[in-house]
Amino acid sequence: MSKIQKVFNRYEKKYLLTKEQYENLKDSLDSYMCEDEYGVHTIRNIYFDTNTDELIRTSIEGPKYKEKFRIRCYGNPTEDSTCFLEIKKKYKGLVNKRRITLSMKEARDYINNGIKPDNQGQIFSEIDFFLGRYDIYPKRYIAYDRLAMYGREDNEFRVTFDTAIRSRVHNLTLLDDTETTLLIPREMKLMEVKISEAMPIWFARLLSENEIYPTSFSKYGNFYKKQILEEKISC
Repeated sequence: MSKIQKVFNRYEKKYLLTKEQYENLKDSLDSYMCEDEYGVHTIRNIYFDTNTDELIRTSIEGPKYKEKFRIRCYGNPTEDSTCFLEIKKKYKGLVNKRRITLSMKEARDYINNGIKPDNQGQIFSEIDFFLGRYDIYPKRYIAYDRLAMYGREDNEFRVTFDTAIRSRVHNLTLLDDTETTLLIPREMKLMEVKISEAMPIWFARLLSENEIYPTSFSKYGNFYKKQILEEKISC
């Protein structure tokens, strides 16, 4: 299959919403934003790390620069589906994502057996170097159901709502979404606001009216901390 390479640069703000906050905000957002064509859809991820969890431990310490690697797919994938290999970097709040598209088979052949795909490009070279530099391998599965919206006047302004954020450390495949545990209560939603420049004034007003405040919430980071806590309790 053809290799699609993409680069994203934007700022991301995160907010944890109660059911009431979400319902009130969503009613107002419908006047300014549109839901994307996919509606509520599932996103599945496998995060990679070193044997000592170097990447996530460094990220939790809050440095100016941090980076992660994951494989992602959408919906309910099969062996014939495509997936995305992605490096996510963050420097002083600016998020940079660099990713390529591969078939499930190509991704598995590369990750498990080192068989590189045809038509390699610049971003694949960066991914290949990244995996070799850190000696990373699949560590954790995280999935969630997402509703994405974009601005009517500025379609680069995007807001996503994630719910049923779930995880596991075993059976690290994108083809199965069972035997997971929730990271936050099912009725809560994680809202992510993605902007390239300034946040619209009308959106800032809606946040204030609904008493919604930014938070620091990393799905991978919170899963890691939850896992460490559970291991300590079991000892």
